[in-house]
Amino acid sequence: MDLLSWIAVGFIIIGFVVLVFITRNMESKIHQSSATRSIVWRIVGTTVWGIVSIILIVWWLFPRFL
Repeated sequence: MDLLSWIAVGFIIIGFVVLVFITRNMESKIHQSSATRSIVWRIVGTTVWGIVSIILIVWWLFPRFL
């Protein structure tokens, strides 16, 4: 495995761990009205993480299909 594949796999695994951790912490705050901002940031962060993960996987697989 080359460096790019390790970066992609590591980014995805670390992202899942962070997502699970944030989701568990968010469950206790969901009923508070002040938690709206943190919920929005969680959604934005998850979206950015997903887009970057897709880009890394495509970037890693693209040379193999040429």
